[in-house]
Amino acid sequence: MTDQDQRLVDALEEVWRSIDALCSTLSDAQWKTETECPGWTVQDNVSHLIGIEARIMGRPEPEHPAPDLPHVKNDIGRSNEVAVDLRRARSGEDVLDEFREVSAERIAVLRAMTDDDFAAESWTPAGPGTVRDLIPFRVFDSWAHEQDMRRALGMPGDLEGQAAELSLGRVTGALPFVVGKKVKPTDGTTVVFAWDGRTTDIVVDGGRAKPLDTSPADPTVRLTMDVDTLVRLGMGRGDPAEMLADGAVTISGDEQLGRRIVQEMNFLF
Repeated sequence: MTDQDQRLVDALEEVWRSIDALCSTLSDAQWKTETECPGWTVQDNVSHLIGIEARIMGRPEPEHPAPDLPHVKNDIGRSNEVAVDLRRARSGEDVLDEFREVSAERIAVLRAMTDDDFAAESWTPAGPGTVRDLIPFRVFDSWAHEQDMRRALGMPGDLEGQAAELSLGRVTGALPFVVGKKVKPTDGTTVVFAWDGRTTDIVVDGGRAKPLDTSPADPTVRLTMDVDTLVRLGMGRGDPAEMLADGAVTISGDEQLGRRIVQEMNFLF
């Protein structure tokens, strides 16, 4: 295992331990709290993580029909719903016990892998890749659902550390795509996303949005928000129009462009 692989596995274990700690004190009512992940409670988010990791480890797929629910929009959603619906009648404590068992086994498997194992071919959400390519997706998915749970419960946390940095990097790394491919402003446009004392700075050049090494003193538009708003917009949680109306995002400069960007920040679709 390379140092990079070690860090990835450490990040995955870190976020799973954080989820365990979050859920270990929940009441029955808290387990059933609805989250911003459409149609899913806190318990459903944990069930989803169990189902994904069990599938990755090659465990048999459950023979359980996914119900036809309004939030299920495609084949991926139907596939994910099987593991979730299968566990809906169980207690949160029971689901947490299974999460602990599955996540511990997965970490043990990863810790025992060789360099060749990490380089082996693997499915990833972005298409064919390697086991090494898959792990960052699993860190991000786990962290994103943890934030869904924390937000619903009013228990913020896990915003620092390896898992958070990797996951926030995925959100901010998608911002040039949002600006250049979805909004498509004119060449020379500069956009600054500012949150919690940090910025992501972008310029449009030759029809492409590119990161800037330094923040422009007078950008075309500057969007200021806290980290939770950044994550919610990037993951398609909540209503961008409501966040704008509530003042969760402050726009300075070209307000029309800023509103267009906020409306398009969901990179998960």
